[in-house]
Amino acid sequence: MLPATLDEAVAALAATPAAVPVAGGTDLMSGVNSGLLRPAALVGLGRISEIRGWEYQDGHALLGAGLTHARMGRPDFAALIPALAAAARAAGPPQIRNAGTLGGNIVTAAPTGDSLPVLAALEATVLVAGPGGALREVPVSHLLAGMEMLRPGEIVGYVRVPLLHAPQAFLKATGRTGPGRALASVAVVLDPVRRGVRCAVGAVAPMPLRPVEAEQWVASLIDWDGRRALAPEVLAAFGDYVAMACIPDPPAPEGGEEAPVLPPAALHVRRTVATLARRGLGRALA
Repeated sequence: MLPATLDEAVAALAATPAAVPVAGGTDLMSGVNSGLLRPAALVGLGRISEIRGWEYQDGHALLGAGLTHARMGRPDFAALIPALAAAARAAGPPQIRNAGTLGGNIVTAAPTGDSLPVLAALEATVLVAGPGGALREVPVSHLLAGMEMLRPGEIVGYVRVPLLHAPQAFLKATGRTGPGRALASVAVVLDPVRRGVRCAVGAVAPMPLRPVEAEQWVASLIDWDGRRALAPEVLAAFGDYVAMACIPDPPAPEGGEEAPVLPPAALHVRRTVATLARRGLGRALA
């Protein structure tokens, strides 16, 4: 089925409840090829032009869920949301960036999805289209955490992102698990209006993590009316704060037994997160 509008896609899903919506298909085809998925039918979203662009709306950018990573990586989009553009450019080889979509990243909710920590740091929301023309707004973080789920017949149509008009950064470290797959990633955005720093860490947990206490601590040290620069030791302390919040030490056992230590692989990821957070904040403040 190849609907031409979002309403037609919702109607197609309602008519065939077992059908699976597909846009770029990068994650879906990986599941099919590995034998993990056998969809009874597909509803192709590639012909729905209304979800393949963006528009400005009340201090926000309304992004179509069908935007590809390649399109978001272009300079005009980077001028709008720099961190999301950087994440899109880091999303694997060209064939993945040309096919993979913003909405697909959200719905698949893979821990290594590059756009997810950026959306979490920006506190983005999604507009979900449902039967009868219904449209409801859900925080991206709620979907990723499983606090709210897509209902039968619903499709993610748009993503609403606040336009902060402030520096932001996305950094990613890759491992050996596949081309471009993140070992850890960090998004840092500044919010001068609220005098806040937002940080989200991806790939180290099933969903992006927000080290809120670290955000509040470092925001209190920034001279928002001046140069906003921070000393190198403060940036390093922020990186360590973020890393410890996301990958804490094992709890101490009762009875005076020797405290367990993190395995070397976890310590490596923790050091990686600390480095990414330190560099990300440094770039945002530069």
